Amino acid sequence: MRTVLRLSVISFLSLSAFAQQGRPQAASGQTPAALPSETAPSTADHGIWLDVVVTDKAGNAVAGLTEQDFTLLDDKQPRKITSFRATDAASRAPDPALQVIFVVDAVNTGIQSVNYGRMELSKFLRQDGGRLSEPTSFVIFTDTDTRIQPTPSRDGNALAQSLDSNQPGMRDLNRSGGFWGAEERLDLSLKAINQLTGSERRQPGRKLVLWMSPGWPLLSGPNIELTQKNEQWLFQTIVTLSGELREAGITLYSIDPLGMNDAGGFRTFYYQSFLKGVPSYNKVQAGNLALQVLAAQSGGRVLNSNNDVVKEIDSCLEDAKAFYTISFESPPADRANEYHALEVKVDKPGLKARTRTGYYAQPYATAGR
Repeated sequence: MRTVLRLSVISFLSLSAFAQQGRPQAASGQTPAALPSETAPSTADHGIWLDVVVTDKAGNAVAGLTEQDFTLLDDKQPRKITSFRATDAASRAPDPALQVIFVVDAVNTGIQSVNYGRMELSKFLRQDGGRLSEPTSFVIFTDTDTRIQPTPSRDGNALAQSLDSNQPGMRDLNRSGGFWGAEERLDLSLKAINQLTGSERRQPGRKLVLWMSPGWPLLSGPNIELTQKNEQWLFQTIVTLSGELREAGITLYSIDPLGMNDAGGFRTFYYQSFLKGVPSYNKVQAGNLALQVLAAQSGGRVLNSNNDVVKEIDSCLEDAKAFYTISFESPPADRANEYHALEVKVDKPGLKARTRTGYYAQPYATAGR
């Protein structure tokens, strides 16, 4: 007989707390996400800002494009670009700000792979004499706390020394802890990314967050059953986190330190089943909150099945060399938390644009807008 598993009350309460505590607060130029039962908030600004990376067939970032080269589609409808800014290495300093943040995940990664990932990260930080092109910091995520380094630095040698002195230590949770251990790791992971986005929303500029992990448990499949309350809070968590990542200027990257040990494994491709945006709570699954899904939807990348972690880091940071920041006015939604798919096209042969794949629109509170 098939055993049907349900997310526990503990998990439900944790997801509820995340959705409540992580809700965006009203700030200049920002629109907080409403709970499904609430009236959409009133704000005069419905602007959506997007960071767009354009790459050639070799994966190199392309500079020198103009606004006329871009077409923005919102639910397949063209939208007028209201602002445009091109950024490359020559124009970056001192504005716009850009920083790189590494997350060392000691919750969802075995100790051997954690140590390998740290060794590869230290190697990256020390290359080129320790001279980093971007201000860089790191986060140590364990089952006891999430330690966020407060001040970014371009001194890779100093960062590597600090990384060496911040050992994760012994852990109570591990990847062999079964379903309930997986549930706890999911809860801890969501709290960690909530803490990170909350911290970075207070900082200006764009952030490339490289999360070194095979990802937290997807908790999705034929033997996983969600209650309606689970579905509602999972959906609200997705809405909230989607808005917070965008408002914090975070592009997320998933780098699997397991490398070839994970090659061809179920985890390396199963996340692709959840990449499509979730339009309503009754369409949600826990897999829609997978690290790899969040990374792809933020305009970042998912890298696995490669033991050369330094090379993977370098390929992610290619996105910092040239990018474009565009904005448009979100149309009024018919209901709260209405999902809109986004696509940016470039009118140049052989070039591909990568940006956020969607956002959740809200109704205008002011009549006539």
